Amino acid sequence: MSTRMTSLFGTAALALCLAVPGIAAAKTLTVSWWGFNGDKLNELVVQPFQAQCGCELVFETGNNADRLNKVKIRDGKGVDVIYLTDAFSQIGVAEGLFQPVDRTKVPNIAGLHDIAQAPQGEFGPAYTVGRIGIVYDSAKVATPITKWSDLWREDLKAAVSLPGITTTAGPMVVMLAGDKAGSDVFADAGPAFTEIEAIKPNVVKNYNTGSEMINLFSTGEIAVSMTQDFTLGQLQAAVPTITWATLEDGDFAVLNTINIPRGAENVDLAHEFINFVLDPALQKILAENGVDAPTAKSVELSPEAAAKWTYGEAQINSLKRIDYAKMNAAKAGWVEKWNEVFGM
Repeated sequence: MSTRMTSLFGTAALALCLAVPGIAAAKTLTVSWWGFNGDKLNELVVQPFQAQCGCELVFETGNNADRLNKVKIRDGKGVDVIYLTDAFSQIGVAEGLFQPVDRTKVPNIAGLHDIAQAPQGEFGPAYTVGRIGIVYDSAKVATPITKWSDLWREDLKAAVSLPGITTTAGPMVVMLAGDKAGSDVFADAGPAFTEIEAIKPNVVKNYNTGSEMINLFSTGEIAVSMTQDFTLGQLQAAVPTITWATLEDGDFAVLNTINIPRGAENVDLAHEFINFVLDPALQKILAENGVDAPTAKSVELSPEAAAKWTYGEAQINSLKRIDYAKMNAAKAGWVEKWNEVFGM
């Protein structure tokens, strides 16, 4: 998930080999992922899977764009499985970088919420689900925020930070502006950018990282923002009066997928790994340890643990889905217009 926690060893791209004592690794699985929460993932995922498969895991870490670009440069080779948010895995699908996942080799897919089983057709499932919504400081915002169009309210002048257009959530601002204008933003983005011009008096700054957004709340520069739910704990630790808005028109879904690049050398082992990650027992452990929200339907969490996540059939089914194929095709034009509005 985007820049949330620490890197496995604090670098953007680092190969890591973790050998299980006493096992002579005859096989190697190369995994491309973010590397966040490295100690917990090593304990809860890496070591148990190595013990199960009698193999060695090697890692390539970094952000979505960099890691996907490496797969593209290598013509689909170099890694056996790749973790990406759905916006970036859709690019990989469109560019033919992935191979279909054989569902007969990943039986745990059948136990996932519908939204996670095949988010992009025959390709990789989603191992976790998050949401993008609105957060606000209830000590400073007198009237609760209940819908997306509230971001344009006059009482929020010079109180809002929007995600930058090149972030995961940034293009969603354009889609929301299109909804407010009552227009199809993919057919004509003009009305949406008229609405974006209209929201400028409310916007203090566009943020590019979660830590930047949290700092803006901490220093009192803003009282409202749009963010992914993984930042909520850090936000509330910094500003206890931060509230996640309950929106009538729903939050956006963010799915993290696992795919097998077309040039993977260890396809059977890749399928075994994906099935391992989707095991309900492991998904429960990961959720309880603050790593990822579960997508397995059978996972039952305590109210305390569930409160941290996008969790449960009702909440997951309420999320707004994004047509990333259309969004990715339109994004370049949106970036140019966005920069014109905000003077970048």
